[in-house]
Amino acid sequence: MSGSRLRFPHPRVRPAWLAGLREDVLDPDQPIVDPHHHLWHARPDRYLLDELAEDVGTGHDIRATVFIQCGSAYREDGPEEMRPVGETEFVAAVAADGESRDFRACAGIVGHADCRLGDRIEPVLLAHVVAGGGRFKGIRHSATYDAGIAPTAPPGAPRGLFLDPTFRAGVARTGKLGLTFEAWCYHPQLPELLDLLRACPEQKVVLNHLGGPLGVGPYEGKRAEVFAQWSASMKDLAKCPNLFVKLGGLAMNVNGFGYHHQVLPPGSGEMAAAWRPYMETAIDAFGAARCMFESNFPVDKGMCAYPVLWNAFKRIAAGCSVQEKAELFHGAATRFYGLPAVG
Repeated sequence: MSGSRLRFPHPRVRPAWLAGLREDVLDPDQPIVDPHHHLWHARPDRYLLDELAEDVGTGHDIRATVFIQCGSAYREDGPEEMRPVGETEFVAAVAADGESRDFRACAGIVGHADCRLGDRIEPVLLAHVVAGGGRFKGIRHSATYDAGIAPTAPPGAPRGLFLDPTFRAGVARTGKLGLTFEAWCYHPQLPELLDLLRACPEQKVVLNHLGGPLGVGPYEGKRAEVFAQWSASMKDLAKCPNLFVKLGGLAMNVNGFGYHHQVLPPGSGEMAAAWRPYMETAIDAFGAARCMFESNFPVDKGMCAYPVLWNAFKRIAAGCSVQEKAELFHGAATRFYGLPAVG
């Protein structure tokens, strides 16, 4: 789906605009694992190892990162269901090239496999495992759908995907192989996610981007109403012990904060003030041990700079204990993805 046809595309990255605001790095000795970023060849928004390293090197103590599926470098031929394995091959090669860096780039790789294959998903998953060379951790099959904002940011999905029995069989097969599942949906779909979790209680799942509280289209100007619905769903979801939450992704167009329309980029104080209710609600419901801050770069780079984003997270976590901060910034991510512990 091309960006020109989307109602709420991701804002383009504008380096000159981002350079209009600089901040000193807060708490620079706090170790961080960034559990959610992408890589792609697209121009002018190319984002590969050099671009990732440039962001990671802006002052925060980023020890490792996790790559998340975004449709990069799929195979161009062969069986359709096997084509996403090309993305894992591509990222594994990038990670190998980055072994001399000061951080573990793509220490974990999350790819895509079509859960609608049901039990037939297993050969695809095993191919990913081989291609990942020890880095492959799981899959994401996005379920993002909302009639009020369709067509929206890619990848999009058919309505009711989490409720599809064959899809659920694919998720269950993923868990039987010891692999994780990334749940990406919008806030009205969270009850469907709850139903999926109850059907697959053994599957390790992480909810991307705080469950996608929408703020555009029919949701514009209804932030309080959306927050009430979203927070009720999050408290229900927190009762599922197999679910973790990624705290981030709110600098996407669909969330409606609109920082990319400002004359200057947002400061960390501005973002922390706007996002604190969502993140504190999630932390209170799930506990720090099941929550992890994420950058969602370079998608969120259309609205904010990497060092400023992590400053915002540190402001939000300022009242947490040392142990809670350790969980939020690296502990939950390393345990969920089975990464080496941060020393």
